[in-house]
Amino acid sequence: MSVALLAHSTNPRGGVVHALELAEALTALGQHAVVHAPDPAGRGFFRTTRCGTVGVPARPVPPDAGLRALVETRIADYVAHFSQPGAARFDLYHAQDGISGNALADLRERGAIPGYLYTVHHIDGFDDPAVDALQMRAIRSADRVLCVSRLWRDVLAQEHGIDATIVGNGVDRDRFTPDSVAADADWRGRLGLTGGPVFLSVGGVEARKNSVRILDAFREIRHDRPDAQLVVAGGASLLDHSPELLAFDARIAADGLSTGPGGAVVRTGPLPDAAMPSLYRLADALVFPSLREGFGLAVLEAMACGTPTIVPAIAPFTEHLEPGDAEWVDPLDSGSIARAMRAVLEPRRADALRGAGLLRTAGFGWERCAARHVAEYTRFLTDRRSPVPCLK
Repeated sequence: MSVALLAHSTNPRGGVVHALELAEALTALGQHAVVHAPDPAGRGFFRTTRCGTVGVPARPVPPDAGLRALVETRIADYVAHFSQPGAARFDLYHAQDGISGNALADLRERGAIPGYLYTVHHIDGFDDPAVDALQMRAIRSADRVLCVSRLWRDVLAQEHGIDATIVGNGVDRDRFTPDSVAADADWRGRLGLTGGPVFLSVGGVEARKNSVRILDAFREIRHDRPDAQLVVAGGASLLDHSPELLAFDARIAADGLSTGPGGAVVRTGPLPDAAMPSLYRLADALVFPSLREGFGLAVLEAMACGTPTIVPAIAPFTEHLEPGDAEWVDPLDSGSIARAMRAVLEPRRADALRGAGLLRTAGFGWERCAARHVAEYTRFLTDRRSPVPCLK
């Protein structure tokens, strides 16, 4: 099968990581998978890949134009690309987000493609009703809907009347490993890690990532461990997270916390993908009390690196992790997060979490996820080609 996987960005966001890892696993199974994404800078994807990729030409959008203008422009960019006479044709078109899903819906309406699949990673809530409507149009218009967790399958069924199939997620255990490499020491120096406890937050500063409560918990930890450091990695996003950033920065200023390499709080911004295994290994714990996730790929990545994890006691984490795999917290209580951060610094508890995490991730290879997709793709193609029975 030839499969076009469509993502919204070339940056390391969850849905993009999923698309690339899935495409690589499909390629290893003998399928022809090519990941597409709008690429306004022409730099390509955030890492090298073992699958085909296409940077879709994308027009510049002024920062003050707003999210709706950006979304509509990127949809049009995708439609223009696949409408070209020389554009590659595929057996299957598979969207990973609302931008590419709307583009495929438009292309199907024009007769340019026979149909498409859509994977729901999570459903966002936007301030603009028009963007919300576009998100739901992409999902509802799909010929087959997939999702990564039982949480979102249930939301789709109960709130939207959509029957979705769970395909899950995975972790690349060849890249994410507990074995130290020379790059670890390099990143220790570049981040200015000073030898005290290191807590890692992944995804930048966002309300969805619970960044302010993570910082509040860290401020509490600093009362006992003034040598502790909080590393906030990543942050590339199409959305405006300025309210959370303002609150985050206000707390840093109120406590007079030092920032930047060597400081109490180190915000890295977007990082090369190759840096992430090192960051996980350098951290005493991944602090990930996210309020809304499709699955939580960063948790599996950290566990595969032997790093203790702190996760919220809510779905989807409760679906694929057992009680002893992580430190569980109330994500709405910074005190609960702080208590978990203290707990993972206790050596016996840290050792137990490392062992449990490594065992858990052994069952999450991308090859299993790819095999589930092959089964869904085959059903989709079979259903599309089957003649409609005549009713007499």
